[in-house]
Amino acid sequence: MEISSQTELTWIRNMHNSTAETPHTTGTYNEILSTQPPSSQFSLGVLVLLAFLMVLLALITVLGNALVILAFIVDRNLRHRSNYFFLNLAISDFAVGVFCMPLYIPYSLTGKWQLGRGVCKLWLAMDYLLCTASVFNIVLISYDRFLSVTKAVSYRAQQGTTSNPVIKMLIVWVFAFLLYCPAILFWEHVAGYSVVAADQCYAEFFDNWYFLLCASTIEFFVPLLLVTYFNVHIFHNIQRRQRHGSMQDCESLRSGSLSWRFYLWLRQGVVSPPLEAEDSVSSSTRPKKESLVAESSSPSRGNSVTPENDFSVSFCSRTGSKLQRDKKIAKSLAIIVSVFAVCWAPYTLLMIIRGACQGKCIHNSLYDLTFWLLWFNSSLNPFLYPLCHVKFRMAFMKILCPKKFSALRSDSF
Repeated sequence: MEISSQTELTWIRNMHNSTAETPHTTGTYNEILSTQPPSSQFSLGVLVLLAFLMVLLALITVLGNALVILAFIVDRNLRHRSNYFFLNLAISDFAVGVFCMPLYIPYSLTGKWQLGRGVCKLWLAMDYLLCTASVFNIVLISYDRFLSVTKAVSYRAQQGTTSNPVIKMLIVWVFAFLLYCPAILFWEHVAGYSVVAADQCYAEFFDNWYFLLCASTIEFFVPLLLVTYFNVHIFHNIQRRQRHGSMQDCESLRSGSLSWRFYLWLRQGVVSPPLEAEDSVSSSTRPKKESLVAESSSPSRGNSVTPENDFSVSFCSRTGSKLQRDKKIAKSLAIIVSVFAVCWAPYTLLMIIRGACQGKCIHNSLYDLTFWLLWFNSSLNPFLYPLCHVKFRMAFMKILCPKKFSALRSDSF
C-alpha cells in the first residue's frame, strides 16, 4: 500500500508539473505547427495524388519552356527584338520548373526541410528571384506590345538593334535580385538572430508585414497596374483607328484627292522631291515618253489602273492587316492580364494578411494552394505568350512535327 500511495503521489505531482508548463510550451508548438505545410497531415492516398500533380506540373513547366527556348535556337526568324523578351521569360520559368519545384515537393509533402541551411538559402533566393523576374518580364513584353501598336513608326525603326532589348533583359534580372535576395541572405545577420527552425525553410521576413507590403507592391500591384494600363491603351488606340483613321485614309486615297507621293510624305515622313519642282519643268522640254506616262498617271483619267489606285489598294491592305494583327495583340494581352491576376493575387494578398496576423488567421492548406497557383503561372506562360504568334507556332511545328511542317511549307509554295 505504501508503494501504491507513493506511486499515486508521484503521478499527481507529474500531472501538476506538466499542467504548469503548458502555457509556456503551447505558444512554441503553435508557432512551429503554423510554419509547417499542411500536406504532412494528409492520408497516404492524398499524399500520392498531391505528389503526382506536383511532379506533373513541374514536368509541364520544364517541357513547355524548354520548347520555347529550343524554338528560339532553331528558328532564326524568331530572333528579333520582341521575341528576346519571350526568351527571357522562358528562361526564368524553365528554372522554376527545374530547380524550385523539385526541391519544394518533398518539403511540401513531409513538412520538414532535410537539405540543410545552405541549400535552403539558395532555394529561397532562386525562388524569389525567378518568380519576380517572371513578373517583370511580363511587364516588359506588355510594354513592347504597347509600343508596337501605339508607336509603330519609331518601333519599326529600332527593330534591327539588339543591344536595346539585351539591356532591358539584364535590368529585369538586376531589379528582381535587388528586391528580395539581399533580405533573404542577410536578414538574420542584421537582426542578430534567426526565427526559422532547423527543419524549416522560409524567409526570415515571413512575418514582417511592413516589408511584405512594400515588396508585394513592387512585385505585384505596380506590374498589374502597368500591364492593365498598356492593355486598355492598346484597346483605345485600336478603337480610335477603326472609327476615324483607317477608313478615312483609304477613302481619300481612292477618291484621288491627294497625290500618292504627297500622302506618303505626310504619313511616313518620306523625303521626296517637291511637287512644284516637277511642275515647273516645261512639257516641251520633257521627253515624249515621260509626258505620256504623266498623262496616264493623272487622277482625272478614267483608267482603272493608276499609280494612285495601286498605292491605295496596297496601303489599305497593309493598314487592314496591321489592324487585325494589333487586335490579336490586344486579345493576347487581355488574356495575359487576366491569368496573371488570377495566379498572383491570391498568394500576394494571403501573404500580406498572414504577415499581419503572424500566421494565425490563414490556414496553411489555403496558403500552400495559392503558392502552387503562383507557380502554375510559369507553366501557363509558354502557352499564353508564344502560341499567340504565328511564327512561334510554326517553329513548334517544325520541332515537334517536321514532316507535317515540310508538307505545309511545300503546299504554301
